[in-house]
Amino acid sequence: MRHSVLLQGLFLSSAMLVSVTARAQHQLDRTHGSKTPFVAPASDEAELAIRKFQVAPGLKVSLWAAEPMFANPVAFTFDEKGRAYVCETFRLNAGVDDIRGIMDWLDEELASRTVDDRLAEMKRHLGARFAKYSENSERISLIEDRDGDGKADHATVFAEGFNTPLDGIAAGVLARKGTVWYANIPNFWLLRDTNGDGVADIRQSLHYGFGVRVGFIGHDLHGVHFGPDGKIYFSIGDRGSNIQLADGRRVGEPDTGCVFRCNPDGSGLEVFCFGLRNPQDLVFDAYGNLFTGDNNSDSGDQARWVYLVEGGDSGWRVGYQFMENPYSRGPFNAEKLWYPHFDGQAAYLVPPIANIASGPSGLAYFPGTGLPDRFQDHFFLVDFRGGGANSGIHTFRLQPKGASFELAEPQHFLWGVLATDVKFGIDGGVYLTDWVQGWEMTGKGRIYRVHDPAIDRDPLVLETKKLLAEGMEKRSPKELARLLDHRDMRVRQEAQFALADLGPQAIRTLVNVARKDANQLARLHAIWGLGQIAECRNPNVECKPAAALEPLLPLLADRDSEVRAQAAKVLGERRFVGARDGLINLLSEPSPRLRFFAAMSLGKLGCRDALPAILAMLRDNADQDPYLRHAGVMALTWMGDMDALLSAAKDASSAVRMCALLAMRRLRRAEIAMFLNDSDPAIVLEAARAVND
Repeated sequence: MRHSVLLQGLFLSSAMLVSVTARAQHQLDRTHGSKTPFVAPASDEAELAIRKFQVAPGLKVSLWAAEPMFANPVAFTFDEKGRAYVCETFRLNAGVDDIRGIMDWLDEELASRTVDDRLAEMKRHLGARFAKYSENSERISLIEDRDGDGKADHATVFAEGFNTPLDGIAAGVLARKGTVWYANIPNFWLLRDTNGDGVADIRQSLHYGFGVRVGFIGHDLHGVHFGPDGKIYFSIGDRGSNIQLADGRRVGEPDTGCVFRCNPDGSGLEVFCFGLRNPQDLVFDAYGNLFTGDNNSDSGDQARWVYLVEGGDSGWRVGYQFMENPYSRGPFNAEKLWYPHFDGQAAYLVPPIANIASGPSGLAYFPGTGLPDRFQDHFFLVDFRGGGANSGIHTFRLQPKGASFELAEPQHFLWGVLATDVKFGIDGGVYLTDWVQGWEMTGKGRIYRVHDPAIDRDPLVLETKKLLAEGMEKRSPKELARLLDHRDMRVRQEAQFALADLGPQAIRTLVNVARKDANQLARLHAIWGLGQIAECRNPNVECKPAAALEPLLPLLADRDSEVRAQAAKVLGERRFVGARDGLINLLSEPSPRLRFFAAMSLGKLGCRDALPAILAMLRDNADQDPYLRHAGVMALTWMGDMDALLSAAKDASSAVRMCALLAMRRLRRAEIAMFLNDSDPAIVLEAARAVND
């Protein structure tokens, strides 16, 4: 989407704890005396604007907050107390450039591999103007409704001072139990307010190296969310990434957008999937599936709704943006890489589910309370198009299709508002940030609430708010176990995380739920909680991974297919070799979803004796389901057995040979050249792509 601005501001403090290394020393040279940002005065415009909104039947729109409490909102989040952390931008075109306005930089731009390369590029071209790039700061404001009347009445600048020339447009924030994670190129930050005054007094850069090029405005670091595994997931657009870890390893994708995940303390950073152009937000559904809306490139291609799977390549490379001959956007358009799956599509990518929206940005998923039941299992996708009249929020659900999904029941949830983000409040209803108008900063910004007055005082909504506000720390394991089957997904997750924090003493509780509870979702949270315990991330409790994982083995034969799938996934993620036989058995299950997770997990275990079963699955799939093909490719790649791959390259099944080729591509093996002589033209073409790429 042109100028896909889903940006986000952030925070600073006076007493700062900053991770300092030689490569990032210039990050400390921040100008704390940046310009006072322009914020429009109070008016009745925000209330009057509601008259133009088109909202789903039975729902009401109310104004919750507006300028001058904050301005230029890119994204926001709520904490467990219902306080909103609003990311504001004041650096849009005022410290953050767009390569389209400085095309004489393009060759250096595309060659840039690191953030420090970009810094050198900026200094060369800007000269004396370089200092002006520190004049404006991103910030995050903390907005509260302290008197509980349904309107915000208090605002605090939680943090600011993100104004070095390298700082981007802040575009992602997550708050939980006093800790705030903030995504702002070139850093992924951790912030804390330790004295409760509403201002961050601790700031730590967990990772540095995001934004290796100037790129397009809004293609930033964003979309910060907890996954069901207790890890934090976040995304970056095609401004690229290249992060050097403490052990010397480099993590990132300099030439495309991707999704990262790491532990809450920043450890364990890894690329989860890649090949995205600008995935501005992420969302998990109740079953642990991860999705994003990826922006188009303004050349006839359409935005994509993407099911994000580990290792997935969605096909975009930043260089495509500047190709015009012989095809605009090069292979991306010429080979229809942005299309949902079709016969003959490039095999190395994992195709999107559907094409929807023009400027996908903020995302949310119905947690189970706060809206009428007709929205159960629905997603909410912001469509930012630069003008309020043709922008708003889509809603839809998904239904299974093979190992993936297909779109169902798409409709407008709220239209006629230039929304940038959408989130569910703990008091029920959907909240959204409104940019107000255009692509440039206006100094205005609003938060609206969309709700059903008939259920605002519903006992379940009130209970959800109470449970989240009180927290889980003082609850017994028995009570936490009961909350695993709560109607609201946020309550279930908090109960799961609290049990996981107890370590081995919660294993029996979680096993009982996983094996015996009648509620499917409670069983899934118990399985995920056991996976967290097995990872041994809590240094204050004894580590007993086998004790947490062995009880999952019988679940590989459970009557519930989803329970089998999640057990298979967790056992693979925790590399529990005792799951080998059960996982191999799942490869012959009728359910494509089960076969997908079984193949992925066997690859993580490195079970080379499972190769015959994996190859049999690929023969049976016959290249029909691209997600099953991907699972087979990842299994072969993670095993890395070249003798087996060379043998598979001679298999009678073209589907097996294709997967052998794709695994060699990922391993960057020169042997892919042998497939140029294959008898199947599709494999020859795929080999040519691999050689080129």
